[in-house]
Amino acid sequence: MPMFKMMQGMIFAIEEINNDPYLLPNITLGFGIYDSCDTIKKALEGTLWLLSGQGETVPNYLCQRKSTVAAIIGESRSQVSIPMARILGLYMFPQVSYGSGALTLNDKRQFPSFLRSAASSYLKYSAVARMLLHFGWNWVGLLAEDDDYGQQVSQVLRDQFSRSGVCLDFFETLPVVGLELKISYLVEIIKKSSSAVIVVTSSDSRLHPLMQELSKRDFAGKVWVGNEEWPDSLLFFKPEFLKILQGTIWFSIHTGEMPGFKEFLYRIYPANVPGDHLTQIFWENVFGCKWLNFIEKNTTHVLRDNINICTGNENLHDLKIPFFDVSNLGYTYGVYPAVYAVAYALHDLHSCHPGRGPFLNKTCANVNDLEQWQLFHHLKNTHFVNSAGEEIFFDAYGNPPDAYDIFNWQVTVNNAVKFSKVGSFDSRAPGGYDLVIRDKDIMWNGNQMQVPASVCSTSCSPGFRKASERGRPVCCFVCIPCSKGEIANQSDSTECLSCSHDQWPTESRDKCTDKSVEFLSYSDSLGLALAFISSFCALLPTAILIIFIKYHNTPVVKANNRDISYILLVGLMLCFLCSLVFIGHPTTGTCMIRQAAFGVIFVLCVSCVLAKTVMVVIAFNATKPNSNLKKWVGPKLPNSIVFGCTVVQIIICSVWLGKSPPFLELNPSLQMGVIIVQCNEGSSTAFWCMLGYMGLLSSISFVVAFLSRNLPDSFNEAKFITFSMIVFVSVWLSFIPAYLSTQGKYMVAVEIFAIFSSGAGLLGCIFFPKCYIILLRPSMNTKEYLMGKGT
Repeated sequence: MPMFKMMQGMIFAIEEINNDPYLLPNITLGFGIYDSCDTIKKALEGTLWLLSGQGETVPNYLCQRKSTVAAIIGESRSQVSIPMARILGLYMFPQVSYGSGALTLNDKRQFPSFLRSAASSYLKYSAVARMLLHFGWNWVGLLAEDDDYGQQVSQVLRDQFSRSGVCLDFFETLPVVGLELKISYLVEIIKKSSSAVIVVTSSDSRLHPLMQELSKRDFAGKVWVGNEEWPDSLLFFKPEFLKILQGTIWFSIHTGEMPGFKEFLYRIYPANVPGDHLTQIFWENVFGCKWLNFIEKNTTHVLRDNINICTGNENLHDLKIPFFDVSNLGYTYGVYPAVYAVAYALHDLHSCHPGRGPFLNKTCANVNDLEQWQLFHHLKNTHFVNSAGEEIFFDAYGNPPDAYDIFNWQVTVNNAVKFSKVGSFDSRAPGGYDLVIRDKDIMWNGNQMQVPASVCSTSCSPGFRKASERGRPVCCFVCIPCSKGEIANQSDSTECLSCSHDQWPTESRDKCTDKSVEFLSYSDSLGLALAFISSFCALLPTAILIIFIKYHNTPVVKANNRDISYILLVGLMLCFLCSLVFIGHPTTGTCMIRQAAFGVIFVLCVSCVLAKTVMVVIAFNATKPNSNLKKWVGPKLPNSIVFGCTVVQIIICSVWLGKSPPFLELNPSLQMGVIIVQCNEGSSTAFWCMLGYMGLLSSISFVVAFLSRNLPDSFNEAKFITFSMIVFVSVWLSFIPAYLSTQGKYMVAVEIFAIFSSGAGLLGCIFFPKCYIILLRPSMNTKEYLMGKGT
């Protein structure tokens, strides 16, 4: 029936041309119809019959004086058109196909006289791949007819899929011979396939047996995509195909309007063309009856089957079949411009003016005695606008502009098949607008409006990257979380991106965010507590200094080197206050000052303790007869010890600050998601030399005080100094591993804690007993008691 409709399209176009007084005046087009039965053998017989004359098919011989045929319109299938075009090209005999899409036919060396009114180029297959990606499908199956055309198209499709990122779940062929032996295998492949979309490039007759088998097994759920016209075939209009084919999408040759064609189809009647057997067969098929001449020839068969007799009174308007649907003309529309192209070529040939012709010596061809190669010259250069307002012309390969319609196979509520146009492709449109798809007009399998998914692996969310699986197509992958410090800010990223040094990925690792800045600040609860403790501890030596100044003439104050005690109290007060420099946002200045100030002040305190210890030893040993130590008694020696020891530390710190001073450092790698604002000590050697020197002095003080612990108790301060040095040394020995094992603000907190812990040890062990005597036991604050003469 589709071929009959195409034939009616040709007759309709010829009648329009013959009724047009301007296109071919005084010329009447005729036609002859030859049924090739969709076989190469019959097509070649018809071709040789046209070339050599009626009754004989003698190659390369013309039985008539001249051929009455101007051009051949056909064939529809490439497999049939190719051998025809090889023979017709030898004689430059014009051939215009309305459906052959093989890319091989673009080769003008093999097929010099072949033209087509149905577009065919790589753009079509590229558009198929783009349509798949439009719906998010990258995992499809491919079925192709196992002939030259099917193999060629499948190869082009696979190339386009590969370029576009579409992967094949399977690729199978439909054998031209012995298909029934492979059907069970194909059914199993399709059923086991994980892809929801199957692209088919095949004729309806080849695909029909497979679809029949699938429908018998009640198979559904796949989306069939065609780049041929097979879904438009009457073979699939049967009820058993409604479930399996619903939702099918296919690329069809572009169709326009043929004004008046529907009314022309309704005027079909066998009596109008006596002897037209094709019309009689059409009538019998649509009305389910038989004509009397058939009954007379097959009386026994008719009586047995009780076949209805056609009366001729049947009404075509009562039929509800797609044959009368002119909204999707398919190949019929391709026949229409093909006939008009020949007519316009004849018009150009007939309108040629001698002396301005295209042939030798600018001659023109004679329309009444033309050679086919002359008509082909005008035909390939024809350029006109048809009744639908579309430009018709042929490019260098004999192809018209690339234009296709996209249709959707839909089932209506009353179980009728409807072809809905849901998009188009037109190469003449501007870039980005050539492919148009109206998603809302598509009805998928099961009457679903949502696009079915067809992917090998689900999309990777932001924060993950795709990693291919060994031995599988690139569309099959696993999603791996981005590594530490990296992000993927879009879906299906193939690699993760590193954040800048001052940024860090969010928890979902889909974007970078600014790192938080961390330092020991006054707003921090830890920093605030340390600042409060340091300030409070700084008030204690201040209070004790005030007490010592007030009671500076009392024996307790005078007996323990009053001036050195004052310096030590001031030093301890500064020690507690210098810890405040470690709190707050570090700057280059505070980084340089805090360690140097801490080192010098602490050495000052330790040297004062050392001086007091040495003076205790000298004072008790100077009382022995003939002692040479009497000359060292006095303020000169302790002041020299304090000054000398402090100057050494000042020199160490000065060299440190001059050569490799501490500096402000922003450390983004120390802690995840945090920028540590810290002071880099510059030279770690100088830093540990500073602490080592301080430890050396405290160790000497501890040893001297320990050795003088057995001197008379009433006047001996060495015992308290020994305890203070034990606390001091213990704190700083504990400080070293704690300092090295902490990071960031906690490292600073450890150092501050060591400062006021060691300072508090010195203050408590040396001065609290004296304050106890001065304030609470004034009876003990006498010279006699200190000399051991009091009770």
